[in-house]
Amino acid sequence: MGNFTVRRANPADLPAILLIYNDEVVNGLSNLDIHPKSEEQAEEWFARYNREGESHPLLVAEAPDGHIAGFACLSRFREKEAYRSTVELSVYVARKDRKQGVATELLEEILAEARRDPEVHLVVSVITSLNRASIELHKKFGFVFCGRIREVGTKFGHFMDIDNYSLNV
Repeated sequence: MGNFTVRRANPADLPAILLIYNDEVVNGLSNLDIHPKSEEQAEEWFARYNREGESHPLLVAEAPDGHIAGFACLSRFREKEAYRSTVELSVYVARKDRKQGVATELLEEILAEARRDPEVHLVVSVITSLNRASIELHKKFGFVFCGRIREVGTKFGHFMDIDNYSLNV
């Protein structure tokens, strides 16, 4: 751990972020998207983050050689105004950079951002139930299991469950 620089994402990072995300869409079970994002969709998504005065940071972990090893973001939980103090956490790490502490470093920094923001009260994560590594990581940071929704989606021809975790900050 400690080999990666965690910082705010900038537009030059978007191709690497998109590559990491789309690899998980096509090959992994950490999200239930089934179609890769286009560059245009990624640009629209990226524009929602790191805006002044907003509670929605997007961070990247940059390796010593300059490549982006992973990213984490806090997003709106739901569109209703009553949910304004709740954010949803997402963390993705490139396959070649897994098990090197990237996700831990990203979580440390993104949760520090959430704690500094007076508008954020609760951080939630929706994790596919088969993603044991993510579940254990969230537990390590104090996230509490809040329930499972069974067979909520299908991916690779199988019904998938999601687990909900939350952390008061």
